[in-house]
Amino acid sequence: MESNSRAFAADVLVQVVGEQKTLTFALESILPKIPRENDRAFVQALCYGVMRWYWRLDYLLGLLTRKPIKDLDLRMLALLGLYQLKYTRVKPHAAVAETVSAARRKAWAKPLLNGILRTYLREQPTLETRLEEKAAVAEAHPEWLVSELQRDWPDRYAEILRQNNLAPPLVLRVNRLAISREDYLEQLAQGGIPASASPVGESGVVLESPMPVEGLPGFAKGWISVQDGAAQLAAPLLELKPGLRVLDVCAAPGGKLMHILEACPDLKDVVAIDISPERVARIHDNLARAGLNAKVLAADAANPEAWWDGQAFDRILLDAPCSATGVIRRHPDIKVLRKPGDLAGLLESQRRILDAAWSMLAPGGLLLYATCSILRQENEVRIAEFLKTHSDAVDAPIEAAWGEAVSHGRQILTGDRGMDGFYYARIAKPC
Repeated sequence: MESNSRAFAADVLVQVVGEQKTLTFALESILPKIPRENDRAFVQALCYGVMRWYWRLDYLLGLLTRKPIKDLDLRMLALLGLYQLKYTRVKPHAAVAETVSAARRKAWAKPLLNGILRTYLREQPTLETRLEEKAAVAEAHPEWLVSELQRDWPDRYAEILRQNNLAPPLVLRVNRLAISREDYLEQLAQGGIPASASPVGESGVVLESPMPVEGLPGFAKGWISVQDGAAQLAAPLLELKPGLRVLDVCAAPGGKLMHILEACPDLKDVVAIDISPERVARIHDNLARAGLNAKVLAADAANPEAWWDGQAFDRILLDAPCSATGVIRRHPDIKVLRKPGDLAGLLESQRRILDAAWSMLAPGGLLLYATCSILRQENEVRIAEFLKTHSDAVDAPIEAAWGEAVSHGRQILTGDRGMDGFYYARIAKPC
């Protein structure tokens, strides 16, 4: 099955690189075809590894070939082979033999693939030296993103790049309606699962080692949800109180929505919208697992006339569409899928949705703008432009021990106190 595992992994990577599918989507389409759990885990690890180091591996492949490999299946197998030789404990002879075998019916490709991998083994020290000549290649990021980070965070960008290439921790949010964090940590300890309280927030638990969440105590009962510590900051920042009407914009998959419902069970109304019907289905699934209720709609946030009942909201959470540059360590395919030309469209979407959300906020209300981006133009610059064009909007500063204050709001950079990169800003509408 091992050679087949590499063939399955190549199929996943072809979907990501060739068809621009997300790694999550591609894996979900392939993993059910693999009968053994160990093989599924191996395929997933290979795919995440190649995506994490794609820009380094692809440059390395260019050094090993006289001309680019046009056959995408073969190119992905070559990257898989190089990844195993460089970054895993798979024995070199097995990595080469099994990867070449995975070429299956493409007999013509096997000698070429074998030659590439064996040449790397012979010339590894020299080749590795050449990989350090360019910062973008050395840190396995696209050049445009390195340039953006250098501009925005000249003193921090090197650490951001390093953090992006580290495997992230598995962080849980404890549903304190069901169980206290202390009691849940005790449950984990009794099950032999090492974990600790998150250094930020009151509900977070960090596992020492990742594991399938289905095997964790109380997952099926809604005791816990997977949510990074940075995302867990949203609900407290809304300053929720009983009787308020709350809107969650771009709510899928529902983690922040669930936290809102858990943090203040006596809200008057909670409405959640997302433009994708498929993603809305995930919200319903997550709410059902936790035994929580909200009005969930598949709707366009930028077009409230099509779905809004005209009743203003006291609190609005806008988790805006963004480049997702703060969660690259969790979704390394972002480094391959995101293109510099995408930013203009994202900025326009943010502007339109923010304007629409503002029109639904009641006087005396509070809007929380959030992204999982670390690019200033999507964050503090976006809020500065909004405040400049809306005379009824007031910056409501966030006083906190996490992140760092920027011109508007607070920015968490990837890895700060173990968290994903995230941005928050609060905007108040005076009475």
